[in-house]
Formats: sequence, C-alpha cells, structure tokens
Amino acid sequence: MFVSTAAAQTGAATGSQGMVEFLLPLVLIFVVFYFLLIRPQQKKAKEHKQMVESVRRGDVVVTAGGIRGKVMKVAEDGYASVEIATGVRVDVLKSTLADVSSRPEPVSGGGDKGKSRKKQKSEPEEVEDDVESDGA
Repeated sequence: MFVSTAAAQTGAATGSQGMVEFLLPLVLIFVVFYFLLIRPQQKKAKEHKQMVESVRRGDVVVTAGGIRGKVMKVAEDGYASVEIATGVRVDVLKSTLADVSSRPEPVSGGGDKGKSRKKQKSEPEEVEDDVESDGA
C-alpha cells in the first residue's frame, strides 16, 4: 500500500506541473504574436486613420485602386472629391485613400511669386544697362 500512496501523490504533483508546462508555450506564442503581428497592425491602422482625417483640399492622394488625383473638396460625411484629370472629378471614400503623396506648401509673404518672377526677368536687363554705361 505504501507504493500505491506514493505513486498517487507523485501523479497529483505531475498533473499540476503538466498544466503549467502545457500553458507556458501557449502564453509565449500569444506574446510573440502580439508583438510581431497584432501591435504593428494596430499602429499602422492608427497612422492610416490620422492620415485620412488630416486630408484637406489641395492634397495629392492615391486611392486604394491606384488612381492618383488632387483633392478638391472634403465632405463631412466621409467622402472627398478628387480631380483625376482636368475637369474630371470623382467622389471617393476617405477611408479608401492609400497614400497622401504631397501636400501643398503655404505661400509665404502673401503671394510674392509674381514679384520674384518680375525681378528675375528684369535683373539681366539691368545688368546689361550697367555694362553699357561703364563702357561709355
């Protein structure tokens, strides 16, 4: 009888130890999946959501279907009007935007582009006038 009692006690201890040995690999597999698959996917989804929310008029976007165009209007109901060719506008779901290729840079100084172009055109003429006056 002594042997059977000892065997029964060893079996009970092995049973609880077996449960830990069984659950430990499953927990480790879940942790690895979380850090390698679930967490990066959640981060990517969060970045996409922020990108979609920040889309504004003038952005050049690429849809999930591969169509590239310029955003002309952003509606509150989740749609954006995208011009894909001159005079051709399509309404797309903002959630289907795959990428924002470029954002327009704000004009500094209230539209100095026209003035700087005039200066660039007039500078060579002034240089020529200076050369002629020095020679005479």
